[in-house]
Amino acid sequence: MMRKVTVSQVVFPRLALFRNEFYRGRRFVVRGNVGIRNLERAFGDIESLRFFSPNANATLVLFSEPNFRGRFRVFRGSTNIGDLDDIIGGEEPESIISSNRRLTLAQIRTIRDTGRLPNGFRTI
Repeated sequence: MMRKVTVSQVVFPRLALFRNEFYRGRRFVVRGNVGIRNLERAFGDIESLRFFSPNANATLVLFSEPNFRGRFRVFRGSTNIGDLDDIIGGEEPESIISSNRRLTLAQIRTIRDTGRLPNGFRTI
């Protein structure tokens, strides 16, 4: 008798975006290495997020302007942010990079200067 084998492939990191503060309201989930160029255009008003990866070097970058421009704030490893107001020097994030690998500050600055993500990333 043949047994059916199922394989579940989980893709990290997992970024959950919430419409309301403290992880309430409508939720959107994005998986894998991804850059969100314009958070509001893609998902509307986002007030909180959960970023999860088993990799302690996974990187979440929040930018103060669309297209990965402006000031940025970097988080390493799994991160929960219950209120995105004023998270980047008094501003909300306008674009986000979610990476399962470590992005160095030099790489992040290059992304900010060029608007181009490294190989292996998709863009929303």
